[in-house]
Amino acid sequence: MTDRRDHLDGRAAGILLACCLFWGVQQVLVKATLPELAPVFQAAVRFVGATVLLWLWCAWRGVPLFERDGTLWPGLLAGVLFAAEFAVINLGLQHTTASRLTVFLYTSPFWVALVLPLFVPAERLRRIQWIGLACAFAAVVFALREGFGAGGGGLTWRGDLMGLVAGALWGLTTVVIRSTALVRAAPSKMLFYQVGVSAVTLPLLSAALGEAWNWQWSAFATMSVTAQTVVGAFASYLAWMWLLAHYPATRISAFVFLTPLFALLAGALWLREPVTPSLLLALALVAAGIVLVNRRVPGKPRV
Repeated sequence: MTDRRDHLDGRAAGILLACCLFWGVQQVLVKATLPELAPVFQAAVRFVGATVLLWLWCAWRGVPLFERDGTLWPGLLAGVLFAAEFAVINLGLQHTTASRLTVFLYTSPFWVALVLPLFVPAERLRRIQWIGLACAFAAVVFALREGFGAGGGGLTWRGDLMGLVAGALWGLTTVVIRSTALVRAAPSKMLFYQVGVSAVTLPLLSAALGEAWNWQWSAFATMSVTAQTVVGAFASYLAWMWLLAHYPATRISAFVFLTPLFALLAGALWLREPVTPSLLLALALVAAGIVLVNRRVPGKPRV
């Protein structure tokens, strides 16, 4: 039986802080590597490596990956959505800053709250949660407005919209996981579907887009892809799923709002990306809106 806790201890808080810090820096890493490695090719290499690492991990831990448990089709669907999300993220980073894209990407809980009640009636929203959705939506519109002019550091609306699409794909992946047989799968098997499908589909997409497959990497590109693969696509995602199995999901989710802040900081310090007051206000409104959406309903247990 899974040992579940009703609060976050120091170990959980430390793991969460490390994950959010890396996820924020990761978008900056991807963007900084784009001059050398094409966007979808970069993602493809990352997930091929992560699939191998996860397969070895599951073999070592004795986790069955290929038994019939009713998760095949929803698992493949989740994998396709996951692969599409990261293809859109990497392509979007060509048209906007890493910090702006991350703000739009982390509207994902907005999409989960909007779509999940259609499949899981128990997740239906109450008035305060609809107010939260309206707040987050207003923030997105406000931030998008800046991307059509010079205030966001140039015409960034294409990349901003792709970040928003990536957030929707992430949200739909979560909906598939929570509303199908996948919810009963082992966390590592759930992740294997996502990275495995990405490892198959992203190289095909990269080839279809005519991207150059550059294998002559600089020391920086090698470090970047290695970190994205080992820390990002393997260790941090596996840690996140372990946390979801052992700690309250609502309390864990609050930590993800640190990721856009880390991305803003890393983008400003490393890539000299502009951090405008409008973007900061949009980030605050998105965070406030999603906190309201995830607010605990009186009388309902924490999960």
